Amino acid sequence: MLLYSYHPSEPLSKERVEAFTDGVYAIVATLLILDICEGNVPDRNEVKEKYQGSLIAALSEFGPEFLAYFGSFVTVGLLWFVHHSLFLHVTKATRFMGLLNTFSLACVGGLPLAYQLTHEFTKNSRNELEAIQISCVIIFFAGIFQLAIWVTALFNERETLHPYVRYGGREHAFMFAKLALYPSVTLTTFFLTCILSKFSAQIFHLMQIIVPFAFLALRVLVSVALSLLKLVFRPAKPMHNALEEDESRLPFNDVVS
Repeated sequence: MLLYSYHPSEPLSKERVEAFTDGVYAIVATLLILDICEGNVPDRNEVKEKYQGSLIAALSEFGPEFLAYFGSFVTVGLLWFVHHSLFLHVTKATRFMGLLNTFSLACVGGLPLAYQLTHEFTKNSRNELEAIQISCVIIFFAGIFQLAIWVTALFNERETLHPYVRYGGREHAFMFAKLALYPSVTLTTFFLTCILSKFSAQIFHLMQIIVPFAFLALRVLVSVALSLLKLVFRPAKPMHNALEEDESRLPFNDVVS
């Protein structure tokens, strides 16, 4: 009796993968909003007695919580944006891509926990350092599984990807840079916090602030880098139709083999 049949390249409903992903991201964002609203609103009498009626002074006491919240929310938003960009280029998902997507979502679901940990412990304590490093690990794996989805799609690129984003296509390098940004930045942040443990909170929050601007500058940086590489390593040649060139390229798994 055949008990189980499975092939990693078997098609999966792309629409259901996207719908499930959007639902998870929406729940995670909701949990972050609920977390910041709970316990971070000063009491009216306390504002009047302790802060001489100044709401701004009272809210400044919750500065670390607000900073951690906005950093976590931006991280959730950018991870969703990267996932959305990835699946815009996907024509058909495989079961293995769906499995990797589930692993990525499991890590994304840990971001509310990361938010709670990053402002829960005493400043410059060992617990704060470990909490920040746990947050880096969660974000790293959320990003690395997204990158793994794209690499898996490249191995079946004729069936799973639009021609313009296949190996060597005009959007290939930009998509790779976009997917590799969070794993690279969080890995760097993790090691920096190991070396400069006294400044771990500042390094982590600086990373959360820099990444959105890095996304804005990414296309320009990738275009400049590719232009320099072509100038140095490839002689000039006449321009052909980009789509025809992409269709004539070997699939990614043929290139690897």
